[in-house]
Amino acid sequence: MAADANLVLIVEDDPSVRAAVKRVMSLEGYRTETSPNGADALERIGALRPDVAIVDVMMPFIDGLEVCRRLRARGDRTPVLLLTARHEVGDRVAGLDAGADDYLVKPFAVDELLARVRALLRRRPQLHPSATVGVADLVVDTARREARRGDRRLELTKTEFDLLTVLAEQHGIVLSRDYLYEHIWGYHVETSSKSLDVYVGYLRRKLEEAGEPRLLHTVRGVGYVLRETE
Repeated sequence: MAADANLVLIVEDDPSVRAAVKRVMSLEGYRTETSPNGADALERIGALRPDVAIVDVMMPFIDGLEVCRRLRARGDRTPVLLLTARHEVGDRVAGLDAGADDYLVKPFAVDELLARVRALLRRRPQLHPSATVGVADLVVDTARREARRGDRRLELTKTEFDLLTVLAEQHGIVLSRDYLYEHIWGYHVETSSKSLDVYVGYLRRKLEEAGEPRLLHTVRGVGYVLRETE
C-alpha cells in the first residue's frame, strides 16, 4: 500500500494506456486522477497539486515536453515522470532538459514504473533543507535552492541543483557514479547510461560561464568531485 495515499496524476491521450496505468497505480494503493492531454494537465496540476505526474511525451497540441517546460517556467516543482516510445539518448536528454525528473521508455515493466514513482516520492523533500555550503567562491543555499559563483547567480534546473548540492556537501570527496545516481535519481542504472555525464556537462558549463576556474572535476573510472584544484 502506498504511504499516505499519495496522489498520482496520469496524463495520457491513449484511453487504454491511461486506464492501464491508473489500474496499476490504484492497485498499489495510490490515489489517482487522469488527464487526456497537456492543456488539461497543466490546469489539473495547479488545482490538484499531485505528488507525482506521469506524463506521456507524444500528445497532440501540448506534448509532454512542453508540459514540463511550462510547469518549470511557472515555478511548479511537481515531480514528473515522462513516458515515451522513443529510446534514443537524445530523446531522454531532451526530456530531462525540459524539466522532467525521470524518463521511462515504453514498453516498460510494471515493477519498474512503480520503482520510478517511489524514487520520485523519496526525492520530494529538499535534500538538505537548512544548509549553506561554500567551496571557493561557490555558495550553495539549499533552503532557498539558490547557488552563486561570486556575485553571479547560477540559473540551475532542479536536477542540476540537486547534483550540485550533493557534490558541494561532500566537497573534496570523490563520489562514484553509482552513489550519484542513487542520491539524485533514487535508483541504480545500467553502466551505459549517459544521464549523469550530460548533467555534469550542463553544470560545469554554468559554473564556468564567466571564465571562473574549474571546480567540478572528473576522476576517470571512479566518478566526480567538487574541489578548488585538481
